[in-house]
Amino acid sequence: MDLFSRSWTALRTAVAELSDEDFARPSGCTGWLVRDLVCHLVIDAQDVLITLATPAGTEPTRDAVTYWEVTAEPPTGDDPLDALTVRLAAAYQEPWLLKFHLDDIGSAAGRAAGLADPAGRVGTRDEVLTTGDYLSAYVLEWTLHHLDLIAYLPDAAEPPAEGLARTREMLERIAGAVFPPSFSDKDALLIGTGRRAPTEAEKAELGELAARLPFVLG
Repeated sequence: MDLFSRSWTALRTAVAELSDEDFARPSGCTGWLVRDLVCHLVIDAQDVLITLATPAGTEPTRDAVTYWEVTAEPPTGDDPLDALTVRLAAAYQEPWLLKFHLDDIGSAAGRAAGLADPAGRVGTRDEVLTTGDYLSAYVLEWTLHHLDLIAYLPDAAEPPAEGLARTREMLERIAGAVFPPSFSDKDALLIGTGRRAPTEAEKAELGELAARLPFVLG
């Protein structure tokens, strides 16, 4: 839960430090500008609040790793919910409004997570998880979206190193695959999730694993 807080705080801080011009730049999410991604983070924060306020009385059906589904098809940006996010982001008109909304609801989500009992059980997506596992799953969400946020912002701060390491570990467990030790955590995540293509040298190091990429999480 501490890593959830550090990862979420780092991501919100990165958004707070964006210039107005940055919101019109592309993000690492196919078809989304930075403003669209920030709007998605507002929705994510709402989901965290909703889930933490949805206690479950049955045994867990998923954990932080099995929470995620893996597909082989990268998003195209044409999904109806993705398109809705783009329209909603445009409705904000001014970047400061998005910043304000994310800070407002994001801070609340962070406080709720800090007050939650890790051993408690919550329901989401028709599954039950312990609160600790649910928040651990979101370390992956925050870390990957932090990389998406700064994909075309070379001077922006990167996600916390411990968040990158934890997310790599989770991706390897989710996919049942181990990336070469020579890959940095950031490169393993970008290549593993299809956010960038491997170089020829990296393909050679990946070996048979290269044919299984990307691992698209949802």
